[in-house]
This record gives sequence, C-alpha cells and structure tokens, in this order.
Amino acid sequence: MTDQPCQCEDCQRFYKEHDRLIREFPTFKQQQELNWASIQSFRTLCNKVTNEFQRELSERESNADITSEEKHISDTEITEALDELESVNAYLYSIEALMERIFETKISNKIETKFREIANELAPDPLNMDRLILNRLFHQTPDSPDKKNIN
Repeated sequence: MTDQPCQCEDCQRFYKEHDRLIREFPTFKQQQELNWASIQSFRTLCNKVTNEFQRELSERESNADITSEEKHISDTEITEALDELESVNAYLYSIEALMERIFETKISNKIETKFREIANELAPDPLNMDRLILNRLFHQTPDSPDKKNIN
C-alpha cells in the first residue's frame, strides 16, 4: 500500500473540495455551522423527493390508466427509492442528533485562532503567489518549453 493519495478523478475532486471547505470555513464555529447546514439541506432535499414520489405513486394508483410510456420512472423503481430514502432520512436524523451535541461545544477565540492557523497549514490557498511559483517549479520537466535552451 502506498503513502501517496489516490489520484483517481473522484478522490482528486474530494481532496479539492475538502481543502476548499477548510480554507473557506477555517474556524470551529464555521465548521459547526457548515455541517449543520449541509445536513439540513440534505434532509430537506431528501424529504421533498420522498414526498414527490409518494404523491406520484398515490396519483398513479388513483389514475390506473396511465400507460408505461407516460411513466418516466417505474412504480418498482419509485418504491425501491422510497425505501432507500427513508433509510437515508433516518440516518440523517441520527446525525442531526449527534450534531446537536457538537453544537453544545463552545471554544474561546484563542482556540479559534489555532483552528485558523492549522487550516492554513492543511489547505493553503492554491492561488497564493508563492504557492503558484512553487507548484510551477515542482511541475517543470526537462522537456517543457521554459526549460529548453534556445541557442
């Protein structure tokens, strides 16, 4: 097993998002709020989709003459999705209960300063001029145009 981070597209996208969230929300309080909002938005969306599917199934049952061509999603697919979404909603509710405990934690401004400091170390700004220069130096290869000797 290698110590290098995975280079697949999904992992790279995750690393970028991970670092962005640390840069944009570098304090304990900001992370609390971000995670709370994320869970709430996920629950809201899942609940809305669940309600829409339940409404659609109910309408289909009362209007049995809908042809299969008119159904974009089959009844079986909707029923399976509803089962899965109900599980997801239960998990999200559990996470919300745990997050409430995290919200009870309060820390001082001195500790928040340490969070900001560590955040800058974990996820430095990729557009910082020093970092751009360093990245360029690290990624130059012997055959790159700026390395070729022009005689």
